[in-house]
Amino acid sequence: MSNLLNGKDVSAKILARVAEQTRAHLAAGGAVPTLAVILVGEDPASQIYVRNKHRTCEAMGFRSLEYTLPADAGQAALLARIEALNADASVHGILCQMPLPKGFDYDDAAVQQAVLPGKDVDVFHPMNAGYLSLGTPRFLPGTPAGVMELLADAGIPLAGKHVVVLGRSNIVGKPMALLALMADATVTICHSKTQNLGEITRQADILIAAVGRPRFVTADMVKEGAVVIDVGVNRLEGKKVCGDVDFDAVAPKASWITPVPGGCGPMTIAMLMQNTLKAATALGALAAEGQ
Repeated sequence: MSNLLNGKDVSAKILARVAEQTRAHLAAGGAVPTLAVILVGEDPASQIYVRNKHRTCEAMGFRSLEYTLPADAGQAALLARIEALNADASVHGILCQMPLPKGFDYDDAAVQQAVLPGKDVDVFHPMNAGYLSLGTPRFLPGTPAGVMELLADAGIPLAGKHVVVLGRSNIVGKPMALLALMADATVTICHSKTQNLGEITRQADILIAAVGRPRFVTADMVKEGAVVIDVGVNRLEGKKVCGDVDFDAVAPKASWITPVPGGCGPMTIAMLMQNTLKAATALGALAAEGQ
């Protein structure tokens, strides 16, 4: 049976460190780290995520601001709210909860690009994505950075290993591949058009699933002793959730595996808190200047 990569335990260590650093920052007269979250509409899952972020901010000693717009508020109203937060020097991090409501005029890319790079703690702005691609990240993208922390905590090295990433999204797949490359792994990215997928995944020393399809990764796709990271969170009937990996079938073959829930999820919020503190301290001047 595999070992569990427990995101709850590892995230608790990171949050304890962030809280300690925040206390030191405030004792030195620093500004209270402030995170502003914008929620558009009433998606239940998004509401839960926003509440979790708010509670975690309070536990860290941060100031948490929440702005809720009706689903039909429209693109102009959303961009106006972002612009006001950009202009507020007391706000260090801004994020707009995704996904945005369907059926209206929202443009995800335009919204993400509207947030000033120095306040882009979700690491969606093209400038921050560019820094990451050059190997000099300003902030680390939440979920991929959380995966790296999980691996490091377990003492799992990436150098020289074959990492296979399932998924090529700008949120997880691409930045995950970049962070693995920065750690000297050999990286393969697979996606919906990849042929002979199982042949590739069976070569992985570390397999990272981020495709958004329930239990997509089956036991025959995993080699014996591989490390399996499940980024997926898929909601089933009865409010149950499962990952992109068939956990019960894959776990006996894996050396390490993340559970869902309790694996990568807690890590994402922990890394968001770390980015917000960084924006308020080392990057505070950049945020104030709008860089």
